[in-house]
Amino acid sequence: MMKKILAIVLAALMLAGAACAEETQPLSGGWTPAEDYAVTEEIKLLLNKAMDGMSGVGYTPVAYLGSQVVAGTNHAILCQAAVVYPGAKPYWVIVYLYEDLSGNVSILNIADLDVGALCTYGAAEQ
Repeated sequence: MMKKILAIVLAALMLAGAACAEETQPLSGGWTPAEDYAVTEEIKLLLNKAMDGMSGVGYTPVAYLGSQVVAGTNHAILCQAAVVYPGAKPYWVIVYLYEDLSGNVSILNIADLDVGALCTYGAAEQ
């Protein structure tokens, strides 16, 4: 079931992600889906480096979705996010990172993932 959800998220990433990144910089290549969705230590380090100094929301990486070669590399990571206060409800986001050729990492976009918008089965009946 998790693989099916990740496949749906990846399809949404390929369609919406490129459009989001195009607004911030020109793209020279298409997105490449991850061969393995596992979050490696390298991916955790990239995310932590990009989030350094940010507070208020915690991001827990769940799956590495893919990459895009530009003048450096764009990365897409599925994360569970939660505002940092007791009882906060988690929600899903896709964090888009840019890693330049010198190893610097910045946030391109943090897109809320509306899981309900991805499911259209039975919508006509409601």
